[in-house]
Amino acid sequence: MLEVDKMLEKCGDFSRLQVFMLLLFSVINLLSAMHYYSQTIISFVPKYWCADGLDLETEAPDVSSCQPLNTNATGHETCHSYNYETYMGYQSFTSEMNWICGEAWKLTLGQSMFFVGSVVGTLVLGYLADIVGRLPILILANLIAMTGNLLTMFGTSLPLFCIFRLIAGFATDSNFLMMYILVMEYMRPSLRTIGLSVCIGVFYCLGSMGAPWVAVLMGSWRGFLLVTSLPFALVPLFYFIVPESVQWLISKQKYDKAMACLKRVAKINGRQLDDSVYAQFIADCKLSQQNTKTTPNLLDLFKTTRLRRNTFILFFKSMVITLCYDAVSRNVQGLGISPFIMFSLSATTILPACLILIALQDRIGRKAMASSSLLLSGVFISVTGIVLYTASNHNTTIVVTLSVIGRFGVTVAYNSAAQYATELIPTCVRGQGVAAVHVMGYAFTFFSAYILYTRTVFSPLPEIILGVLSLLGACLCLLLPETLHRTLPTSLEEGEKFGINEHWYTFSCMEKRSQS
Repeated sequence: MLEVDKMLEKCGDFSRLQVFMLLLFSVINLLSAMHYYSQTIISFVPKYWCADGLDLETEAPDVSSCQPLNTNATGHETCHSYNYETYMGYQSFTSEMNWICGEAWKLTLGQSMFFVGSVVGTLVLGYLADIVGRLPILILANLIAMTGNLLTMFGTSLPLFCIFRLIAGFATDSNFLMMYILVMEYMRPSLRTIGLSVCIGVFYCLGSMGAPWVAVLMGSWRGFLLVTSLPFALVPLFYFIVPESVQWLISKQKYDKAMACLKRVAKINGRQLDDSVYAQFIADCKLSQQNTKTTPNLLDLFKTTRLRRNTFILFFKSMVITLCYDAVSRNVQGLGISPFIMFSLSATTILPACLILIALQDRIGRKAMASSSLLLSGVFISVTGIVLYTASNHNTTIVVTLSVIGRFGVTVAYNSAAQYATELIPTCVRGQGVAAVHVMGYAFTFFSAYILYTRTVFSPLPEIILGVLSLLGACLCLLLPETLHRTLPTSLEEGEKFGINEHWYTFSCMEKRSQS
């Protein structure tokens, strides 16, 4: 909303308040990383072997085994107890519950419910955010995240585990997205990309890298959930610092509250404005709303050929990127290295991915960034699978390097996806369209745990599936029009004609600046 941005210039759009909000956003990044990856941390599967009939002198096998190790076993006997070789003394939920071998599907189902909750929560909390405001939902979502994780500590049966992980998942993304929206709206437009990207790159990276070592320090999955959940109780204190969205207040015609928020912003930033300035701002907003006509809805994106095609490609791209991002992030076992070390090494890609996005996205264009990052990810993930399959004594360093580069590529693709979709969808349905693209991506992550579960059937199968999906996504991105240095579509008609003369090989970095 142009009027709000102009008003914030007068009240201060990069001063004390914005610094405070960025600091609080950093806290949210740390908490969100710990919360999101709690799925992986509590589910680590240490090396195990059947303990039936073993004496104290029996040596542990080189690899995990579901069958009894005594020589009289037929190979079809059911094991009743297991021994575990824990990583650095950490007891995971998996080892405590013995959800391995024939029971491994239970863990996969519980993890999937986390993403079912995420899809439902994104829709429900997003809807509520448009009714009651961004700030209350920010607080509510983080309290739900805390509650779900704390309840999981008592979820030692399959039904309870599924229910509690669904509750924890219900908050996922909304607990982060609401603060992202608030910070973005109060930041100077020219500083939004770099400010938010650096903040995410540094603190989400630190949270992700530190998560496994918090688990090691606590020694058990319950201790990890407890120590990473309690800090969420601080988020309600944000109410006394973070202002509500002025844009939302204006859209709901809550003009007095909008004026109060702006006065508070000006006061914190040390600015003094006459009351007439606020009054004129409110008058301009009222006039703008009176002239606003009824806007189209999401379904209108599917009524014309090119818009429908682009929307479906964005849906598929979001599903592939979100699925690969989650699966690659959690695919830290079976690579010949401690999952704690592998998890931290993989997380180091988050900051470079954010920095490369800042450096290159406005140089090479959105399409080139999206397709090349998915291509990079697909190639290296696929090669990882080939190495795991063909080399019986594979070099751990090579496998880890390939996996980390694959994670880097998919992280770049994941971080760039939101901006590409936002620019490509016409302004008149942008909010609904971007939300739909986002939800489709999270819905597809339901299959993430099942893809990783296929490793029990065929060791390199997760890498093969993820690599093929990434390569397919890279190819489909070539069918989308470029948005860099273009006049972005505002109406459905403009969206249908946008990039109509472009080809799959049209890239912004290979042409002079032009507008379509």
